[in-house]
Amino acid sequence: MTSIAPNDRSETSPEYTPKAASMKLLVSGGSGLVGTALRRQMSSDSCQITTLTRSEGSEDSIHWSPEQGLLPLDQMTGFDAVVHLAGDNIADGRWTAAKKARIRDSRVNGTTLLSKALAELEIKPKVLVSASAIGFYGNRGDEKLVEEASNGSTYLAEVCREWEAATQPAKDAGIRVINLRFGIILSPKGGALKNMLLPFRFGAGGRVGNGRQYWSWISLADAVGSIEHSISHAELVGPVNAVAPEPATNLEFTKALGGVLKRPTIFPMPAVAAKMALGEMADALLLSSARVYPQKLQATGYTFQHPNLAIALQSLLG
Repeated sequence: MTSIAPNDRSETSPEYTPKAASMKLLVSGGSGLVGTALRRQMSSDSCQITTLTRSEGSEDSIHWSPEQGLLPLDQMTGFDAVVHLAGDNIADGRWTAAKKARIRDSRVNGTTLLSKALAELEIKPKVLVSASAIGFYGNRGDEKLVEEASNGSTYLAEVCREWEAATQPAKDAGIRVINLRFGIILSPKGGALKNMLLPFRFGAGGRVGNGRQYWSWISLADAVGSIEHSISHAELVGPVNAVAPEPATNLEFTKALGGVLKRPTIFPMPAVAAKMALGEMADALLLSSARVYPQKLQATGYTFQHPNLAIALQSLLG
């Protein structure tokens, strides 16, 4: 995974922010797919990384409990940047009322607790990068969506709106806040792609529904790169779409994955079957369409390692 240096502007640019080798970084959700990759990358760049964890901490971690509203302020001072990735896995289990409450509360309550704590510090971090998702936009068909697009009306759209709003205490305290709206993060180690590999490798893959819905995606390497870029570029603030510049329809995604794996993709999953199998989650994660573009990342000079889906899948799957 490359460092941030290739995506920085020249040192003569007034917007250039050099990356200090001694940067102190606080990360929540550090054991997840993105958090693990981020810690590995930033450690290789000689950053000092501390994680927020629900487990009893070690010397390089801080114990917190969003459920109980516990976060030790006396251990929070001295960080240059905070990256907040924690949240309940939305694809783990059917969306019962209890599951939906956990999805919302884990994001909104945790973000609120962290933002208020950072706002109370005498010496505050310069930047908070807080995860969000392109679910913010809801189901929008083939409409081209950039950061200024309006909020959708779905359950996930409402969760994302509240999630982003929960960073307001940090903003009010003068901390630069970036709400990274991640698309589908591609990695064979986890997430949607890992779950798709087995049926596709057995030739049982196919489009979902009519296949015309847009799946805006980003490789794991670029997800990490967008976080690094957000930290180092002081001109970035507010919502930022963390997606590749070439969104794909589900049908295009299906053909690209089948092509890389050299397998047929002739077994479609009808929309009704997806809904029967997954319930409300199918509408939100498989059948919903969001054609999202990374306007702010590109405007600030970020260079994608994987801008094209076929190239990304080839790189990820060998």
